[in-house]
Amino acid sequence: MHLIQSLWQGTQFVRASLLLHGVVLIATLIWPEQWLTSLILLALNHLIIAIVGMLPRSTWLGSNITRLPDAAAQRQEIALTIDDGPDPEVTPRVLDLLAEHNIAATFFIIGDKAERYPELCKEIVQRGHDIENHTQSHQHHFAFLGPDGFKKELQTAQATLTAITGRAPSFFRAPAGNRNPFLEPVLNQLGLKLVSWSLRGFDTQTGNVERVKRRLLASLQAGAIVLLHDGNAARTQNKSAVILEVLPAFIQAAQDAQLRFVTLRQAQSSS
Repeated sequence: MHLIQSLWQGTQFVRASLLLHGVVLIATLIWPEQWLTSLILLALNHLIIAIVGMLPRSTWLGSNITRLPDAAAQRQEIALTIDDGPDPEVTPRVLDLLAEHNIAATFFIIGDKAERYPELCKEIVQRGHDIENHTQSHQHHFAFLGPDGFKKELQTAQATLTAITGRAPSFFRAPAGNRNPFLEPVLNQLGLKLVSWSLRGFDTQTGNVERVKRRLLASLQAGAIVLLHDGNAARTQNKSAVILEVLPAFIQAAQDAQLRFVTLRQAQSSS
């Protein structure tokens, strides 16, 4: 019952979709000969839901933080978010780069990896960064899960990360940003806020460092939420993780533009 109530408190699109299902059901009972029309309407609705769910920055399925609050943007703040770790090879080097520039970042951590490298997670927090929820197992079919599947993935990761770091995550990012309408009520139940991004370099897909830089810098401005990866990172020709080659130049460009790096928590708490 709580799940249904939460779902009905969702977006206009979700409520309209539920209403459509009810109307189609009643219409089919009254005019059973129109079953094909009813089926087509429902199929179109589900197609739209699927398309919207594949758009990481969409707000049609629920609240979705795509930029920092206006107050943070006015303070010239941006947030660097780093996904899919921790990685025993890459993450320590990323932490060193961030320390060199006195920058705090937000790491969206996979629970299974956190269990394998708990000391590395503790180091992330000890060095002034935040750890947030990126599911327990980062399933590629995450967007096709139902309410129970979502709750298991998020709740397990929440427990894992809290036990390791001593701090419960406040934010959640879906694998590849993909989801369906059942995610929003689960997030509400667990007290998590969905976060996507405003800038990404697609650094898991290409080892071309210059291309990733161009993608990140083309629209860099205050209030941006930037996505890079320490886990599952693409490799350059010299086998280095792309983030390690991109990060110094990106940090320098941001600082030259008088932008200040903050974590998501810092941006939210100060706004």
